[in-house]
Amino acid sequence: MTRTRTAMLAALTLVAGASGTALAAQTASAGTAAAACTVDYEVQNDWGSGFTAAVTVTNNGAATSGWSLGWTYAGSQKVTGSWNAKVSQSGAAVTAANESHNGTLSTGGSASFGFQATYSGSNAIPATFTLNGVTCNADGGTDPTDPTDPTDPTDPTGPSARVDNPYDGAQVYVNPEWSANAAAEAGGDRIADEPTGVWLDRTAAIEGVNGGMGLRDHLDAALEQKGSGELVVQLVIYNLPGRDCSALASNGELGPTEIDRYKTEYIDPIKEILGDSKYASLRIVTTVEIDSLPNLVTNTGSRPTAVPECDTMKANGSYVKGVGYALAQLGDVPNVYNYIDAGHHGWIGWDDNFGASADIIREAASAEGATVADVHGFITNTANYSALEEENFSIDDSVNGTSVRQSKWVDWNRYVDELSFAQAFRNELVSKGFESGIGMLIDTSRNGWGGSARPAGPGPQTSVDAYVDGGRYDLRIHPGNWCNQSGAGLGERPQASPAAGIDAYVWMKPPGESDGASELIDNDEGKGFDRMCDPTYGGNPRNGNNPSGSLPDAPVSGHWFSAQFQELMKNAYPPLS
Repeated sequence: MTRTRTAMLAALTLVAGASGTALAAQTASAGTAAAACTVDYEVQNDWGSGFTAAVTVTNNGAATSGWSLGWTYAGSQKVTGSWNAKVSQSGAAVTAANESHNGTLSTGGSASFGFQATYSGSNAIPATFTLNGVTCNADGGTDPTDPTDPTDPTDPTGPSARVDNPYDGAQVYVNPEWSANAAAEAGGDRIADEPTGVWLDRTAAIEGVNGGMGLRDHLDAALEQKGSGELVVQLVIYNLPGRDCSALASNGELGPTEIDRYKTEYIDPIKEILGDSKYASLRIVTTVEIDSLPNLVTNTGSRPTAVPECDTMKANGSYVKGVGYALAQLGDVPNVYNYIDAGHHGWIGWDDNFGASADIIREAASAEGATVADVHGFITNTANYSALEEENFSIDDSVNGTSVRQSKWVDWNRYVDELSFAQAFRNELVSKGFESGIGMLIDTSRNGWGGSARPAGPGPQTSVDAYVDGGRYDLRIHPGNWCNQSGAGLGERPQASPAAGIDAYVWMKPPGESDGASELIDNDEGKGFDRMCDPTYGGNPRNGNNPSGSLPDAPVSGHWFSAQFQELMKNAYPPLS
């Protein structure tokens, strides 16, 4: 997968002459007035009959509360869709107007948007842009035939600096802290050398919490583990404002409006550390903000699953802005591979969630200076329990003329397991404008569902519910249950390139770390009490008003939960030897 990012050209100034107004390249000086705006137009994907483009407009003039960017195509280009701007077209003339959340442009401020278009023949970059009627400077990207064309010094030196799949041919970092916890458990030495994610779930985690390892400590340890080979370090970027609006157990330290703190106190320091040349030889995989963007689709508005906290985050745009900023900043580091969290099949596999979730993810990947080039792939099932493959029934099966989709468990979902969902969602994301080379990760840390309760074959065909319930590996009471699930087991061990379109199976959630406290526990981490972690809870619309299925006596999220770890080992599939 090739990463591209256009560079800003030397300042262009307006020159008026007898023959009219033209653009001339020269450096702004006291004798020439700087243009009121600058445009960066980048064609990201071009498949011969269509393309996607990312546009950033920077306002060099007076602040404005609304903007309209215009340009004219010389060819047959026709815009068919857009995100982060209202794009319309009349003949060859195109107008992009701001959305409600990005209308304000301060002096020096920028707005980014993207669009998809069709064409035949040539696909020339527009020569001239106007912002609110005033002609802008334009950057159409570097000319590959011109060796003097400037490049962005923060970008990778070229495709050779990156690999298509960072997991191929590489070891993966074993977190010494998790490894020690695992090894201290009876039988835990069997998996203590497995690689897991390092969770940066609050600002303090960057330097280390309570004397524990900070980000630099982990990267230094990774260099030691690396030796002369290749090594992947897995980081979870997880500290959005108003985090986890529908799951109180993993709320965070930042309030809903503290997007500036997220940028300056959290993302910027992480970028500075990751950008240290000392760590340039590591392949750094980031899982960007789990359980965030799909909430804006499934838990807002008039849906029965809506919660006020998610409505707030949709209205203020902080999830979209935060994810976009993280992608843009971390994507500047040449050896960072960003994977956006994409929920799981039991959350967004339904028709009314599937495409809409891809849309909101695409919007975030165009916010705050981010582009699809900053996204290397996506991860599903992070910290969740969805079975990798359900082998005893499929979405196409029926019993006595009744489709599996009509069963209570599947409930009209189009996917019955995580692998089929991840592969299908990958295709959906590519159709929304993400690069065709994106890869998927699947978190298999707790989705094994082995042990004595694992079905040996299909269920009886007396009814569709008996058929599905008797054969399914995922033994949760409801696929919406997510907290410390009883009966869960370790899943497939981490491995690279296990299936088509899948970069790796990973253990991003460290087995044995709690999802949330089963009762209210005071803490200084901003983590609340969610009844979904209470084994006595009878449920809500997000889990079909079913019991939570959670284990008792659980500690605060992220803390070591010995009973859960032992259950995961007991129910591992493939079994532990």
